[in-house]
Amino acid sequence: MLAVRDLSFAYTRGGEELFDGLTHEFTPGKVTAVTGPSGRGKSTLLYVLGLMLTPSRGEVVLAGDPVSRASDTVRSRLRAAQIGFVFQDAALDASRIVLDSVIEPALYAGWSPRRARSRGRELLEQMGVAARADHKPGEISGGQAQRVAVCRALVTDPAVVLADEPTGNLDRGNAEGVLAALTRATSHGRDEKGSGRTVVIATHDPFVLEHADEVLAL
Repeated sequence: MLAVRDLSFAYTRGGEELFDGLTHEFTPGKVTAVTGPSGRGKSTLLYVLGLMLTPSRGEVVLAGDPVSRASDTVRSRLRAAQIGFVFQDAALDASRIVLDSVIEPALYAGWSPRRARSRGRELLEQMGVAARADHKPGEISGGQAQRVAVCRALVTDPAVVLADEPTGNLDRGNAEGVLAALTRATSHGRDEKGSGRTVVIATHDPFVLEHADEVLAL
C-alpha cells in the first residue's frame, strides 16, 4: 500500500540530503518503527510519506501509484481519504471539545456531520475515552489526549497511519495503551485483498521498537 523508491530529501537546494536513495516497502497489516540517531530524518520521512513534503529525488508510491509529485489538490485529497496522522503532542485544538477535534478530518473529507460524529463517538468508546467527548483538551490527561489523537487519525478509516513519536511524552502505562491502539489498527480497514492497514511510527522509544513488527533504521 505504501512504498518509497530511490528517495532523497533536502530542505534547501544544494543542502544536505536525507535518506540516501532509500527504497522500502511498508508491509500492510504491520507496525513499522522508523528509528535512527537525531538528525537522520525520522519525522521528515513521515512528512514526505504523508505528502506534506516533496522529495528532491525519488518517489512515494501509494496503492501502486507514484503520488509525491501530484498537484496540491490531488495530494490534499489523498491525505484526507487515505492517510491519518498522530503527532507527539496530540495537537488538539484547545478551544474545541474533544469530539470536534476527532471528526475534523472526516468533515474535511466530505463526510456529513452526523456520520462523522457517529464514527467519532464509536472510536472514542473503543479507546476508552468516550466520557471525555465533550471536554476540552485542557480538561483531560496527556495519555487521554494521545488516545484522542489516535481516534482522529482513524476517523476516516485511512489505509495508512503515520505516527511521530506518539509515546514520547507519555509514561509507560499510557505508552502501552497508545501502542496497543495503533497495533489493533493494523487489523482493521482491510482492503479488498484482505491486507491490513499500514502503520508507520517514527520513534526512539525502546518499548515501541521492541513491540513493532518491523524496524526501518535510517
